Amino acid sequence: MIVAYDGTSFCGWQSQARGNSIQDRIEAAFGQITGQQIRVHGAGRTDAGVHALGQCAHVDLTTRLEPDALTSALNASLPLQIRILRCDFVAPTFHARFSARGKVYRYRIATTAVLSPFELGRAWHVSGALNDESFRACARAFVGKHNFAGFAANRGHPVESTIRTIRRVHVQRTSSNTTIEFDGNGFLYKMVRLMMGAIVRCGLGKTSLSEVRGSLLNGAAAKSRLVAPADGLTLVRVRY
Repeated sequence: MIVAYDGTSFCGWQSQARGNSIQDRIEAAFGQITGQQIRVHGAGRTDAGVHALGQCAHVDLTTRLEPDALTSALNASLPLQIRILRCDFVAPTFHARFSARGKVYRYRIATTAVLSPFELGRAWHVSGALNDESFRACARAFVGKHNFAGFAANRGHPVESTIRTIRRVHVQRTSSNTTIEFDGNGFLYKMVRLMMGAIVRCGLGKTSLSEVRGSLLNGAAAKSRLVAPADGLTLVRVRY
């Protein structure tokens, strides 16, 4: 399944005790359709408030419904903020998470003096003047294979490796907003939001490019880190 959602009113992708996650809602929809308890496996977790245009998920399901009919049935059972864009049959060996080869994330910053109400929940409002050269130079510093331990939050359990490769960082700036896309082979917990925090701090002159490069080299966290708000982050696609 390719899933799009507005994450504003949900507690993230992963199932939660209070049942208000994207995963919980999709599993409940499957329950209504099949009368069975179906486990939904996502390509990755997104935090509360984070959006998706192309999250990927899979289920192991016995059904007589064709993919198009299943798509319609799921959408009829889901809140309007969650849409199944399409369903397809895949090989039994496919796994939404473990088969993934990379992801693309997009982050939006609004740089107007006053935040438009139509940007609420869609962009991080940064009212200070951003130095374009420093901003772009910091964004470029993340391209390549690095130790991103300094740009990850502790989820409560160790990860096998903090080495990740960012294939491409694309910056597009206008007078009112900035969009940055990160294309990488994998992302650690809160990695994109910590990278964005560093890029904005560098653009505001609050941290140096050498400090960012040093963190990528030795894996140590900067003395003063900033986690960018979830509002501006969207999972664009998962690569297989």
